[in-house]
Amino acid sequence: MTPALTSLGWDEYFAAAFEPLCHTHVVARVTAADRGMVDCATDGGTVRAGIRLGGETPVTGDWVALVDDGAHWWVDVVLPRRTAVSRAVANGRSDAQVLAANIDVVVIAVPVQPEPRPGVVERFVALAWDSGATPVVAVTKYDLTRDADAIVADVAEAAVGVTVIGVSAVTGTGIEELRSHVPAGRTACLLGRSGAGKSTLVNALVGSELLATADVRRDGKGRHTTTRRELVALPGAGALVDTPGLRGAGLWTAEEGLEKTFADVEELVTACRFSDCGHDSEPGCAVLLAVDEGRLTQRRFDSWRKLQREARWMATRADARLRSEQRRAWKLVHLEVRRSGRIRP
Repeated sequence: MTPALTSLGWDEYFAAAFEPLCHTHVVARVTAADRGMVDCATDGGTVRAGIRLGGETPVTGDWVALVDDGAHWWVDVVLPRRTAVSRAVANGRSDAQVLAANIDVVVIAVPVQPEPRPGVVERFVALAWDSGATPVVAVTKYDLTRDADAIVADVAEAAVGVTVIGVSAVTGTGIEELRSHVPAGRTACLLGRSGAGKSTLVNALVGSELLATADVRRDGKGRHTTTRRELVALPGAGALVDTPGLRGAGLWTAEEGLEKTFADVEELVTACRFSDCGHDSEPGCAVLLAVDEGRLTQRRFDSWRKLQREARWMATRADARLRSEQRRAWKLVHLEVRRSGRIRP
C-alpha cells in the first residue's frame, strides 16, 4: 500500500476487511460521489467508477473494492464503515442521510458573525459525537470582531468537553492548531451552515485556492459554494471532507451523542432522588435544583430537554418504520406461499 493511501486513513482495520478481495479487486477511497458515479483515490491515482444497481451506495469517505470490466471501473463492494456522520433527512420521514464515512474528527465551523446560537452548536456537537468521531469546534472569521475571544468563550460553554479554536483564514490564527487535530492517517469532516467559511477554511488548511468561495449575503445568510461532499488531502497531514452548508441537522440515533454533549446535565440526572425523575416538578430533582442555584443555566436545561424530545420522537418513528417493513415482508412471504400452492387461501 502506498504512503498516499496510508495518509488517507488506510490501516489494519480496512486491510482485514479487504483481505478476501485483495487478489481480484483494487482498493480505493471515495473522494466524491455524484450522479451515480464516484471519484476514487487508488494506489495508481484517481479513477471514476460506476455504482452497480442493487449494490450499496457509497458515500464520500468510504473505502471500496473496485473491479475493471475492461471498459469501466465499478464499485463492487463497500467495506464496513468504522464511523458514519448521519443526520435525519429533512422530509420528516424516519430516514438517515449519511454525510460522510470513516471520519475521525468532525470540525464544526461556527462563524463569529452573526453571533453563534448555543442551541445550534449543541445540536452539531451531538451529531458529531453520535457519529463515533471526536468533535472540534472552529470559531471562524476570528478577525472580523474585537469580541472574538468572548464569543469563543460563549461557544465553549455550549460545547462542554470539546476543543474550541478561534480561527482566521485571513491572519492564520488557529490554522496550525486545527491542522494538528488531523495528522496523517486521520480524516476530518467539516460541518456547518452556509456562510460559516468552510471552503475558505479548507483553502487555508490546504495552502491553496482549491475550493470556490463567496461573500455572505446582505441578510447575513450564507451562499452555497460547495455543491458536493469532497475529500481532499492536507499537505503533511491527513484528509478533510468538505460538505455543503447544512440548513438543518436533524438528530438521528442520538442517545450517546446527547449524553456526551450534555455530560454536565447527565451527571446531575444521576443525582436525582428518583431514577425515573421527569425533571419537571419532582421533589429532590438535582437538575431543577442546579437551575435554581445557577449552577445550570435555564437555556442549557431547555436545550437538553428539546433535543431529548427530538431524539425520542425519531426513535419512535424508526421503530414504527421497522415494524411496518417487517409486516410488509411477512405479507410478501405469505403471498408467495399461497401462489406456490403449498397452502389453501
